Amino acid sequence: MTRVLFSAPKKDWEAYEAHLRRALAEIGVDASLEFALMPDAPETLDYIVYAPSSRLEDFSPFPNVKLVQNLWAGVEEVVGNPTLTQPLARMVDDGLTDGMVEWCVGHVMRHHLGMDAQIKVQDGVWNPVVPPLASSRTVTVLGLGALGREVCAALVALKFDVRGWSRSLRQVPGVATFSGADGLDRALGGAGMVVLLLPQTPATENVLNAARLSCLAEGAVVLNPGRGPLIDDAALLDALASGQVSHATLDVFREEPLPPDHPFWAHEQVTVTPHIASATRPETAVRVIAENIRRGEAGEPFLHLVDRALGY
Repeated sequence: MTRVLFSAPKKDWEAYEAHLRRALAEIGVDASLEFALMPDAPETLDYIVYAPSSRLEDFSPFPNVKLVQNLWAGVEEVVGNPTLTQPLARMVDDGLTDGMVEWCVGHVMRHHLGMDAQIKVQDGVWNPVVPPLASSRTVTVLGLGALGREVCAALVALKFDVRGWSRSLRQVPGVATFSGADGLDRALGGAGMVVLLLPQTPATENVLNAARLSCLAEGAVVLNPGRGPLIDDAALLDALASGQVSHATLDVFREEPLPPDHPFWAHEQVTVTPHIASATRPETAVRVIAENIRRGEAGEPFLHLVDRALGY
């Protein structure tokens, strides 16, 4: 019998249990799942489904675990754990992708059409300000993994002028792509909006700093649904004050929940959303979990394994 530890807060197990049992049954996997942070006979466990919000920090009691399946897209909170010697898989599923695309496209269109200003005008003044067409607006997407490529595709379909940047050069249909340090400056140069979808690694921390913010078109918009440390917060506040950046819509932060006294909360040019851009939805995530368990039992390669050297 396959033994799976679901290591997450109890409310998560309650949301996942029925979906997960159904998904496992549908592909013929016989699994007995336990909700416990440190069960009896941990050496008999075969898989761990892991949420970084759980209290599990020591993976050494699980020598026979074939895979640790992360419940979140990001692995930065666990990938450096020295006790985690088992294979680690990221969560990559359609629900995460669709949620991210909807958040990014929604906020790109909000800023492109000037919706905030239109909503505020309630004084009876007829002021027909016509926004530019999408084809005249350059949107740069930093990060061309699965999420970044899908966001690019949606923006291309709306006829935005889309640029993309990644650590190594990728080809994305309809997108001018760049890589490397010089390529980053070129990708940002004159862009009216930038969307950050990079993983959090030492190489990406503060990737959007004062120098890179100055590359953008004056009055540009910054959207960050990726990771909080991608942005130098002080540099962003300075750019907002100078007018180099007209607005920042932020879903992720260096400290979460965002502290009540943080200047982002009260800033008129900042929109805060509470890390909702790409939530893991049980009804779709369970298919990824079940498939990786099936693969492990069949001796097949796992999906979405993390490259420890790269950190994602």
